[in-house]
Amino acid sequence: MTWGEIFLGVIAVATLTMALLQLGIVMYGWMVARKIGRLVADVERDMSSIMDSLNAVARDAARATALAAVQVERVDRLFADLTVRVEQTAATVQKAIIAPLREGAAVMAGLRAAVAVLKELTGRSGASGARSEEEDALFIG
Repeated sequence: MTWGEIFLGVIAVATLTMALLQLGIVMYGWMVARKIGRLVADVERDMSSIMDSLNAVARDAARATALAAVQVERVDRLFADLTVRVEQTAATVQKAIIAPLREGAAVMAGLRAAVAVLKELTGRSGASGARSEEEDALFIG
């Protein structure tokens, strides 16, 4: 064997070793790619179920928000109607009770004034002298 043949054998063995290493790396890469593909498929499947759940939660939250908004509008309308009715009731009470009471109070004040005037007129016509004599007779002292 010559040195040329030895070098040629070394080159052949090195080339074969590199080819086998490259083949092993390619096969290992292919196996890793398959595992990653399965992992991605599993993650996608799990994520799709999670996304479905999140979508259901979002739909329920949107529905609950819409219902709450409707309820708030109903309560707002209820309070607006209640305010209007209270104002109408107050106006009715004022018209039906307070105004006649004021008028009645004015009539009573007028009657009191008339009675006072009549008392004053009847008291000056001579009844006051007779009253004084009666009061003197009753006086003990």
